[in-house]
Amino acid sequence: MDIKYKVMTEKSYEESLEAIKKSLKERGFGVLWELDFEETLKSKGLDYEGNFKVLEVCNPKQAKEILEINIEAGLLLPCKMAVYEDKGSVFIGMLNPTELIKGFGSSKLSEIASNIEKELMAAMEQAK
Repeated sequence: MDIKYKVMTEKSYEESLEAIKKSLKERGFGVLWELDFEETLKSKGLDYEGNFKVLEVCNPKQAKEILEINIEAGLLLPCKMAVYEDKGSVFIGMLNPTELIKGFGSSKLSEIASNIEKELMAAMEQAK
């Protein structure tokens, strides 16, 4: 499997942001934090024209399970998802939790990551 998963949407950038947040909430995921790269880079005196926002998302129940199995797996938390524009198209993308968790060598962690990945993919498909 590829390290990343993305979907292209016909929605505008702003509509896509709202749609993914709604879809995540319906699946028990909260958006803990948002990073707007255009705004952040401009605040540092760097010119950047483009829409790219990172959302840090978390399902508390699953995060607790992960931390109880292996505290260092918490280094992967929260999951990151991005909404961005590239060459006139809008995308929603993420790094696949199942690929990221492999390095911990735990079948239990892999099972949780697989469940998380399925839910995040479903949220993205619904949002597009």
